[in-house]
Amino acid sequence: MLPNYASPIEHIWYWTFRLLCVLILIFLVSPLLVIAPLSFSADSFLLYPIHHFSLRWYETFFGNGEWLNALKNSFIVAPAATVLATALGTLAAVGLTSAHFPGKGVLMSILISPMVVPVVIVGVGAYLFMAPMGLTGNYLGLIMVHAALGVPFVVITVSATLRGFNVNLMKASASLGAPPLMTFRRVVLPLIAPGVISGALFAFATSFDEVVVTLFLAGPEQVTLPRQMFAGIKENISPAIAAAATVLILFSIVLLLTLEWLRGRSERIRTAKV
Repeated sequence: MLPNYASPIEHIWYWTFRLLCVLILIFLVSPLLVIAPLSFSADSFLLYPIHHFSLRWYETFFGNGEWLNALKNSFIVAPAATVLATALGTLAAVGLTSAHFPGKGVLMSILISPMVVPVVIVGVGAYLFMAPMGLTGNYLGLIMVHAALGVPFVVITVSATLRGFNVNLMKASASLGAPPLMTFRRVVLPLIAPGVISGALFAFATSFDEVVVTLFLAGPEQVTLPRQMFAGIKENISPAIAAAATVLILFSIVLLLTLEWLRGRSERIRTAKV
């Protein structure tokens, strides 16, 4: 709230800014509010107004072999890519935070470059690089590229957590005779766990939602859920796509709530240390 001595102009800006934030939020959320009711429509096309409500498209989604196979592939690729991205990103963040060497900024820029480079360029480059090695049309190549897309999120979140880390705890562990690996596993990792898990969730969401790289690298047996949705939109817009989108929206909400819980937990730990 504004203090009592705030000027009329400050009051106007205060409420204008909040109104603008509400309008932007409505603009961002409105597509979700439109697509979710359509998934419960009994009609064979995406149209308003909805004449009858039904769960037929959820039955189609969970009872169709193509949709279930795509969902299975997404839950094969995304967790594997998340594990790989979390392991590599955490080690990279620890090394970059604890060490000082020439070219550190350049190395950090390279690690986070998949976040800023257009994903279609990543897809083309990955295809040209992996095709001669036979890593296209299989899970391994797809998992490796999805992991590369998720590493920047892990590096950023873990690095942010490590900036508030008390290095004296590592020195105390070393003074008691603990080897570096035990120090990392028993001291460092439990304290930075919220950042690691947050980065892992971002990496999982990135892989689970990725479609462009999948179009370049995946074969018929590796069709993921976003690619199946893309193919459905291109060929025939079925309300089953709305059901699939609603499932993804609910899944994203769960991830966001988990991230918020982890943020609160990290803040409580930081406050307790202070």
